[in-house]
Amino acid sequence: MTLNQKFKKQNTNMKKQLTFAILLFSSLSGFAQVTQENLEKEIKPLTQRVNTLQVENGKLKTDIGILNSKLSSTNKTLDSLRIQTQENVNAIAQTENKLGIRIKETGDKNEGEINKVKKSLSKNSLYGIIGVLSAILLSGLLYWLLSKRQKTDKTDFDEQLKNKTTELKKDVYSQIENTKSELITESAKLDFQLLNLIEKQLKVADKLNATEPSTDHTFHKNSANELQRIANYANTLPPESQEAIALQGSLGRLRNYFNASDYEITDFTGKDYDERIPMRMRETIFDESIEVGKEIVVKTWEPQIKFKNDIIQQAKIDTKYNK
Repeated sequence: MTLNQKFKKQNTNMKKQLTFAILLFSSLSGFAQVTQENLEKEIKPLTQRVNTLQVENGKLKTDIGILNSKLSSTNKTLDSLRIQTQENVNAIAQTENKLGIRIKETGDKNEGEINKVKKSLSKNSLYGIIGVLSAILLSGLLYWLLSKRQKTDKTDFDEQLKNKTTELKKDVYSQIENTKSELITESAKLDFQLLNLIEKQLKVADKLNATEPSTDHTFHKNSANELQRIANYANTLPPESQEAIALQGSLGRLRNYFNASDYEITDFTGKDYDERIPMRMRETIFDESIEVGKEIVVKTWEPQIKFKNDIIQQAKIDTKYNK
């Protein structure tokens, strides 16, 4: 074999090897692109669902505002009825006083007239006077009975008004509590779905990073920030509720997965603020209830993330202090 033939053969082998390497690299790039597109397709519906829930939440808040407005209008109507009732009571009292004065004046006048003509009146005339006096007494008795009846009717009306007001308030509060409970349950369901999706996609991201010369932390950072948001929401729920228990369990499982992948997520909520640790301060407020000289982290918006003991994201926090 001549030297020229050997050179051509080596050149042909190198071309084949180069062609194989290009085909292998193209296949890996296509797999990474398809996986990324799948990630975006699965996350997009959940994002739209969260936005829809926020819109429905706004509508429910508007409905609650309308109910509160109706309750306020009802209270104003009740106040107006009370004022009108009091005016009726005052009018009855004034009428009663006037009738009492007139009866007394009439009685005094009649008594004087009787004394003047007593000696000259006959027995029949005396019976007539007695009949007149009896009529006056009967009128007074009828007036007393009517007054008593009006007071009884007023008491019954106030009692019915009070009962209707109490029932209306109970209905409004019950509707508000039911709406709140439904919102909590629906939000928890969405968070469960999101946590399951994050867990699946973390596994895919780890597989992709294993094929790359450098590690891309973008998806892990976004996932850790979403875990912190859900943890903050779970902390607002009653600790013994089913939603809180389930969310805390899922969050703990995902934190363990991060730790197994050489990531460390730190939530500083409730801890003393340490100036030696680099953090992003969102808000700090003076609070005299805190021990003098102390500064406490009251909320972590984004956690601190370490990868193989190197900080790749500083925590974003709110603090309260008394210094």
